[in-house]
Amino acid sequence: MPVVKIHFDYNTAINDQLRKTTRALWSQSMKCWYIWRDDFNLSSFFANFSELAWIDYTRLKENTVTIQDDRQKRQQIINEIKSRKLQDNTQKQIQRFRDWMQQKRYSPNTIKTYLETIRIFLKYFHYKTTSFITNADLIDFNSNYIIKNGYSSAYQNQVINGVKLFFSFAGSLKFDIEKTERPRREHKLPNVLSKQEIAAILGASPNVKHKTMLSLIYACGLRRNELLNLKPENIDSKRHLLIILNAKGKKDRVVPISDKVIEMLREYYKAYKPKIWLFEGQKKGEKYSEKSIQSVLKQALENARISKPVTLHWLRHSYATHLLESGTDLRYIQELLGHKSSKTTEIYTHVTEKSIQKIKSPFDDL
Repeated sequence: MPVVKIHFDYNTAINDQLRKTTRALWSQSMKCWYIWRDDFNLSSFFANFSELAWIDYTRLKENTVTIQDDRQKRQQIINEIKSRKLQDNTQKQIQRFRDWMQQKRYSPNTIKTYLETIRIFLKYFHYKTTSFITNADLIDFNSNYIIKNGYSSAYQNQVINGVKLFFSFAGSLKFDIEKTERPRREHKLPNVLSKQEIAAILGASPNVKHKTMLSLIYACGLRRNELLNLKPENIDSKRHLLIILNAKGKKDRVVPISDKVIEMLREYYKAYKPKIWLFEGQKKGEKYSEKSIQSVLKQALENARISKPVTLHWLRHSYATHLLESGTDLRYIQELLGHKSSKTTEIYTHVTEKSIQKIKSPFDDL
């Protein structure tokens, strides 16, 4: 997968700016920073670095045509595979697989993801019946479709999950579910904003509804769909609790809400008077859309002049990290976030400023 290499004489300010505003990685072999080509935006790069250095991007312009050609060829191959027709018997198996997942009460998003992954996998081997697909075919697919086309390890894991579940349901003469191998797990740190940045984002939304939605995600550590699935009756103002029903993993949980949040919700409720969902779209009774809440955040970031690639999940990460920094026990944070395993929650210990700042470098004793 193509990258953009960034060469410069050592400069602390540029190093810090790269870490703050881009997804740049350090290459020990090349001795330079680099950014995946698909993650690189020249306009944003200029905005963030033009005051720190003169930017020579002539090599980038020379390679752009080749990169675009390669990308077009890859897309043509992907489109050709997606357009293939599956055998009638395979189509029926997929239909039965969908019905089985529905009666097992898998979430709509999980069903959609697994059906998409198993369809593309089976279209890749359209000349084979499912009973003759082997583990070697999965390796072939991972190498020549997923990795070759630059898909992430997370997507590769989704494919493996879908394939394993499909063949455990449908059965196969030659596919051994127990021998499926996963990519090495990435250990990425959560993206966390400072309290000052959070305040700037929330303060940049003049619209009461928009401000309330973003504030609730941060104030209660909500996932996007947890916010959009809330109903007015999920707020227990007397007990200062927010009741989250049927969240990820089919789990319910409660999180505390402060007087400040309750007052904000009351102001919002008086202004908008939602009928069914706590946050509704332009039509009464219609749930607020995922795309619209993303646009709300994007506008708030522009108003706050924050150029980081912030997502809604960053607000949830920041909630957990700020709780940890204020002394909240990790076990309570696990419950508040709805994590099944404490290991998932422990990742926030790696990004808390309070813990990191307590560490004294041996350099100071020299």
